[in-house]
Amino acid sequence: MSTPFPFTAVVGMDDLRLALLLNAVSPAVGGVLVRGEKGTAKSTAVRALSALMPEVATVAGCRYSCDPAAPDPGCPDGPHGNAPGISRPARMVELPVGASEDRLVGALDIERALSEGVKAFEPGLLADAHRGVLYVDEVNLLHDHLVDLLLDAAAMGASYVEREGVSVRHAARFLLVGTMNPEEGELRPQLLDRFGLTVEVAASREPGQRVEVVRRRLAYDADPAAFAARWAGEESALRERIGTARALLPEVRLGDAALLQIAATCAAFEVDGMRADIVMARTATALAAWAGRTEVLAEDVRQAALLALPHRRRRNPFDAPGLDEEKLDDTLEEFGPAGPDDPDDPAGPDGPDDPDGGPGGGPGGPGGGGQPPASGPEAQDTPREPASGQDDTPARPEAGSGPRGSGAGEQSAVRAAEPFRTKMLSVPGLGEGAAGRRSRARTEHGRTTGSRRPRGALTRLHLAATVRAAAPHQRARGRSGPGLVVRRDDLRQATREGREGNLVLFVVDASGSMAARQRMSAVKGAVLSLLLDAYQRRDKVGLVTFRGREAAVTLPPTSSVDAAAARLESLPTGGRTPLAAGLLKAHDVLRVERMRDPARRPLLVVVTDGRATGGQDPVALASRAARLHASEGTASVVVDCESGPVRLGLAGTLAADLAGTAVTLDELRADSIAGLVRDVQGTRGGGNGTTGIKHPRRAA
Repeated sequence: MSTPFPFTAVVGMDDLRLALLLNAVSPAVGGVLVRGEKGTAKSTAVRALSALMPEVATVAGCRYSCDPAAPDPGCPDGPHGNAPGISRPARMVELPVGASEDRLVGALDIERALSEGVKAFEPGLLADAHRGVLYVDEVNLLHDHLVDLLLDAAAMGASYVEREGVSVRHAARFLLVGTMNPEEGELRPQLLDRFGLTVEVAASREPGQRVEVVRRRLAYDADPAAFAARWAGEESALRERIGTARALLPEVRLGDAALLQIAATCAAFEVDGMRADIVMARTATALAAWAGRTEVLAEDVRQAALLALPHRRRRNPFDAPGLDEEKLDDTLEEFGPAGPDDPDDPAGPDGPDDPDGGPGGGPGGPGGGGQPPASGPEAQDTPREPASGQDDTPARPEAGSGPRGSGAGEQSAVRAAEPFRTKMLSVPGLGEGAAGRRSRARTEHGRTTGSRRPRGALTRLHLAATVRAAAPHQRARGRSGPGLVVRRDDLRQATREGREGNLVLFVVDASGSMAARQRMSAVKGAVLSLLLDAYQRRDKVGLVTFRGREAAVTLPPTSSVDAAAARLESLPTGGRTPLAAGLLKAHDVLRVERMRDPARRPLLVVVTDGRATGGQDPVALASRAARLHASEGTASVVVDCESGPVRLGLAGTLAADLAGTAVTLDELRADSIAGLVRDVQGTRGGGNGTTGIKHPRRAA
């Protein structure tokens, strides 16, 4: 087994270390979600926590880690009676993003259950993580069906496995820790709320601290055992302090004044439900115990709010998590009791006991509450005065500045109109892509549509088909009793149909014609609405824009719809309309994505008024580029942005070339009275068809 990087050797990241330590003191806090850019040692810090966790007493031989003092009466390995107990280190169980459902919850041997009538159950990762830590790296990329299983286990403290009437239940209480890079997509709100605390991490911009990070990492890579030995004393001290805080935790008093501050803070920030209040109360109590106190103070409540509320304030996927600290301080002051403490001393009259924290002291020092004090190289990072003769006012971009080839007449970015609920767009046919909520696909979950012989291990039994396959052979197999004699060849796997996620590639016209009559604001609002729909349906999204003399991939395909929304918000307009360049650039993007992920089917959404200018015969070029997409069977929808009393209908012509459909901005709304067909009818044979939402009036 490899030697983990010592927790106390992690440089900086005070909030992350504090959040992890509070969960070690009080697992009831509910886990930690770590958000941050790649390469910031998120996973290193989380994995280092396992060495600090107290040992766990378990029943000898129990695969479900039952506590000998209070064994689970429904344990599949029980009843345990007076079975002896043993101590072992707390487990850090990692859930891979690509894990199967059976690997997570456990697998039941259906063949033995049918033929022998026994429950041959192999526990999964949830059983391994019971009374330990379940760690999910890149938790935002976890498939929906695994997220659902995690939510069920976290809510009930137990895991249920049911296969064709055979049921197994076991306890599954664990500390959930997840790491994620927000650029790769956000979490579903239900799972986001299950994490007690959240922290944002970023690489330090202070050269001295970066030097220390590199120095320690190189020393660890050269000799992990020797490096860990140098930090053994600090690790032992921190482990002892965690144990002391755990022992003190039941004695900590959460007074009415602190409870009022917690409730007032959650109400002031308009968080949903009551989970935030409960998590804040548990976090503030853990902070007091960590500081060696038996009374929760105002600084504990403040620090608890900073850790427990930011991810609960998001109202839609495009809201950045965060907390207005000035508003927080005002709320705490308004509902806090007046005291003799010096208001200028955030640590109270006694001041912080250990301002530096120390390698074994943990972030925040023994004072516990409030923001961790700056120390070490970070404390030297002070703002610099501008040089003499220099103006520190940010320079405004010159008119017409922007991407090369934008052309004259460029206008600054306009704000998007209010998003709305859109009608569903889907890809025709039956796919086999990643689970999602958009287009029909063969999936592991959904309604049963038929059966087949299993390829490999049987995961979903089709009982009726299995009985039909075994019935004709019962006399030849010597059946004598009421039971059915089932052989391996009789088993049938259920085939199911559900929904998949698609790649929704937006091709947005940002030329000068779109800037007229404030049209771009409505266009951005429509695209923002479609992005919100893509987030809810678990799609990947990409953004291609065209204006001036060229097209550009503004955002390569990604699962982060909020990144797409940010790029869209800052998109300027102006110049000519190179429609053909935009369609060809989209073709290049889709060609690459087909090689990367052949199972994920694309949906092309072209947002334009259909005009094409610039170069020789731009209309013919755009028509040829559109027919290139049609020849490859790409499902397409044209969102017609033309407005005014006189309309040329060019978007309808473009949709016909794409073998797709055209919808106006008005008809895109879910509450529009226009009759729209939900699922797209694919083009078959040589005739014209539709590959997007069907428009009630097709262009000729």
